[in-house]
Amino acid sequence: MTDLKKTPLHEWHKNNGAKMTSFAGWEMPIQYVEGIKQEHLFTRDKASLFDVSHMGELFFRGPEALKALSYLLPTDIDNLKKGHAQYSFFCNSRGGVVDDLIVYCIEETTQYLVCVNASNLQKAYKHVLENTSSFDAQVTDESESWAQIALQGPKALDICEELYTGVKSLKPFQFMKTEDLIIAQTGYTGEPGVEIFVPVEKALNLWTSFIEKGAKPCGLAARDSLRLEAALNLYGNELSEDSNPFERRMGFTISKTKKGYLGYEALLELKDKATHALKGLKSLERAIPRKGYEIFSLEGKLIGHVTSGTLSPVLDQGIAMVWIDKKSVEREKKVQVKVRDKFVQSEIVSLPFVKNI
Repeated sequence: MTDLKKTPLHEWHKNNGAKMTSFAGWEMPIQYVEGIKQEHLFTRDKASLFDVSHMGELFFRGPEALKALSYLLPTDIDNLKKGHAQYSFFCNSRGGVVDDLIVYCIEETTQYLVCVNASNLQKAYKHVLENTSSFDAQVTDESESWAQIALQGPKALDICEELYTGVKSLKPFQFMKTEDLIIAQTGYTGEPGVEIFVPVEKALNLWTSFIEKGAKPCGLAARDSLRLEAALNLYGNELSEDSNPFERRMGFTISKTKKGYLGYEALLELKDKATHALKGLKSLERAIPRKGYEIFSLEGKLIGHVTSGTLSPVLDQGIAMVWIDKKSVEREKKVQVKVRDKFVQSEIVSLPFVKNI
């Protein structure tokens, strides 16, 4: 892993028993000594820390920063207030998803932070530069200057409040700025919590301060099982540049009234072409549905495939998000998943899998 990038917390992870893995060009902790299940359940019960410093930070600044950013998004952000954030996606000319992201309004109309996926940073930055040159705005990739720490779980806001007064007053998708931090009430677990943008040189001190307050470190594996229980999309699984956003639970991010943005005409057509949908699936037998597994009707007709699957630590049951023919599941909720050489009886269920989180 010598050619992989390392976060500012890399040595701490290795010195504290983390098993490291390659992810999106980074060497990242996949789990710690207690194991994935315990990390997952501790997050659901108390509060866990995630090193997400691999994520990308793009800043839009200038008189037409809002116009430039708005042109790239199907979401209406014209009325996004200072201190508020919005989930959206960069749309390509075909209506596909270049990357899903969160926009943070730092100064209305003139300054925005866009947090993008690590695996898509270079692609997203290139896409932005190619499509905003006509606007009076500067877009900079400042990812190397920032670390990012996520504190997630029912105790997360209490822990963070001990260090930063005012955090508990934040509502979901609001954020506050201190002298050098951006603390946002966002996350990827389905639990209350914060994602904190911190200068690289101050990341270790912040991380250890949360550890001293009772939070435990959590790796990428549990982060994935947590987000799947909460039915949150993962780029490369549920989303891609070729997928129809209306079939991928992204329709809520697409404005019904906004016009003229990149991909607008294509999205108008894609809305009428949506024949599939992302649904939830639970195994009725002891089996784990994995990404790519095919889904069949009880009559043996191929009707979809698994986009993400795991064993839910909370439910102790195989769960999956599946891209599936809408008409088929309107008629019948029971399906079968081909797991290697056998068919596993399963059922289509509502999302999220774990509610009241």
